[in-house]
Amino acid sequence: MSTTVVAPLTIEDAELLVVTARRAAEDAGVTVSVTVLDAGGHLLAFRRDDRAVLISGETSTRKAYTALQLNAPTADLVDAVQPGGLFHTLPTALDRPLLFIAGGVPVRRDGRLIGAIGVGGGAPEQDHGFATAAVEALA
Repeated sequence: MSTTVVAPLTIEDAELLVVTARRAAEDAGVTVSVTVLDAGGHLLAFRRDDRAVLISGETSTRKAYTALQLNAPTADLVDAVQPGGLFHTLPTALDRPLLFIAGGVPVRRDGRLIGAIGVGGGAPEQDHGFATAAVEALA
């Protein structure tokens, strides 16, 4: 029996994700907060610009948490929570409430989930783009 070992998300990886997402946001003239969680949901990196709306920090964390728990970009889950959607009755008694707004993206290595990034502060589509750009830079 063989075991495949996948390198975990490191602090260096997390810092690269934060820097890349923040630069993408700055290039677009947007101020954001960025949160990176490891596969266990532990905070690895966080950045909130002093100009960002205070709630953007909690928003970025909840987006990352949602992407991690459901192993999918939050942008892909918005319709799932609407009446009749797959997750419409999903219980919210988890560690923290899930947030189904674009901007949370899982981070994978060798096809396996190793963490998630959440970006908050811009329009949902912008946040999704900033998070996606960061994940692509890590690959």
